[in-house]
Amino acid sequence: MIPGFELIDFIRIFGLLGVAIVVFAESGLLIGFFLPGDSLLFTTGLLAQQGVFGGLSIHLIAGTLFIAAAAGDSVGYAFGNKVGRKIFKRKESLLFHPQNLVKAEEFYEKHGPKTIVIARFVPVVRTFAPIIAGVGSMRYSTFIMFNLVGAFMWAVGLTYLGYFVGSWFEARGVDIDHYLLPIIALIILLSILPPLYHTFKEKKQRDAFITFAKAQLVQLKKRFLK
Repeated sequence: MIPGFELIDFIRIFGLLGVAIVVFAESGLLIGFFLPGDSLLFTTGLLAQQGVFGGLSIHLIAGTLFIAAAAGDSVGYAFGNKVGRKIFKRKESLLFHPQNLVKAEEFYEKHGPKTIVIARFVPVVRTFAPIIAGVGSMRYSTFIMFNLVGAFMWAVGLTYLGYFVGSWFEARGVDIDHYLLPIIALIILLSILPPLYHTFKEKKQRDAFITFAKAQLVQLKKRFLK
């Protein structure tokens, strides 16, 4: 799913249920790490202000997405707690390297459960955070408290933000359709800046990316020079 009318069409076609499923999947299922939660929530709020969801109030919409986000994280935690360690004991892979478990546990020991809240606003990380919390054996009572806070700030906050932005444009007689794509693009850009920063701030990570990019360029040259 990419910014633009594809995102809007998805919301119009699948409605609140479709949005809730995506939010649930991105919040705690491994298959959901590529989903566009931030832009989807914001756009849902914008379209709710325009009456796309019929008679559903913004409060009901935001509440439903809050439940989906909190439930997704809880499922992710349960998955990590029950079978997470078995996954990390498998043959090494990019995601399930055994050392990642050690790093995750050390990270939670250092920063505490507030990471559950912070991770909500970092794409990809928010998908794996509850799973790692379960793998790291964080107490569920502690996890659920911070899970609810993070889910509220993320799901409810971004949905209402979209709604109020739409109301602001309407109050000034401005057709938001002309600005919808740039706004969505900005939301996506802001959402990917944190992981990009953390990825490239270390020289080792930058060098690895440069090496990878060079290898891909070599492959492309070989393909087009055949």
